[in-house]
Amino acid sequence: MEGKITQEMINDLYDAFIRLSSREQCEMFFEDLFTIGELEQFAQRLRAAKLILEGKTYAKIIEDTDISSATLSRVSHCVKRGRGGYKTIIENKN
Repeated sequence: MEGKITQEMINDLYDAFIRLSSREQCEMFFEDLFTIGELEQFAQRLRAAKLILEGKTYAKIIEDTDISSATLSRVSHCVKRGRGGYKTIIENKN
């Protein structure tokens, strides 16, 4: 399927996330959609972003999350210069 990913497919994924209305629905969908490794990596990145926004040092974040320095650098770049997705999710605790 390589090379056949379309914007419509990506939009379908975004729309699927929007339709989730509970933690239980998220758990069910995410367990079907992601491998356990992918889910753990996404959780690790989100925690790292939260710690960056709290002003923690890279050393402390790596110690607390076991994230690689390369991934932490990418997350930090997104938090500081990205579109604001991490910040929006972390600050939106409805």
